[in-house]
Amino acid sequence: MLYFLSKLILKLNGWKIIGSIPSGVKKCVVIVAPHTSMWDFVWGRLAYWQLGVKVKFLIKKEVFVFPFKRLLIRLGGIPVDRGKSSNLVEAVAKLFKQHDSLFITITPEGTRHYAAHWKKGFYYIALKAKVPIALGILDYKKKEGGIGMIMNPSGDFEADFKFIQDFYRGRGAKHPENYNLN
Repeated sequence: MLYFLSKLILKLNGWKIIGSIPSGVKKCVVIVAPHTSMWDFVWGRLAYWQLGVKVKFLIKKEVFVFPFKRLLIRLGGIPVDRGKSSNLVEAVAKLFKQHDSLFITITPEGTRHYAAHWKKGFYYIALKAKVPIALGILDYKKKEGGIGMIMNPSGDFEADFKFIQDFYRGRGAKHPENYNLN
């Protein structure tokens, strides 16, 4: 049901879903960029339903309040305390060890507002958990969403991070002024 409904909504709004997570990949960190609007969540959630990917996502704990808490958990939300000094990388890597199949979405920008530098935690989570990174796309210029490619982190952070940012450079954000890779 969600597949057909999401496909219809995306089609009526001109969105095309591209790529997928290969069937042999049972665990990965999915990063999605650009992230400049609350609409990114809507289009992204619809894209995952159309792709048939049961995904979890990290989101600040402050939004897990009534009446949204129950809905966010059902949609796959995992609350994160961004103000507390905790080892999020270790905690999320441990989640991968506890599940046979797990896809966790992280927005490397960390905010919908302009961020001069991307967060690096997603990379270290994938490295620590020994899972690949799926490069998810929400391109408002092309009205394309989906999975662009899967990569395995090599451990050479600088080279991998440059590759990832080059992949996202020039993608169309909902609010281009808030995207640092234009």
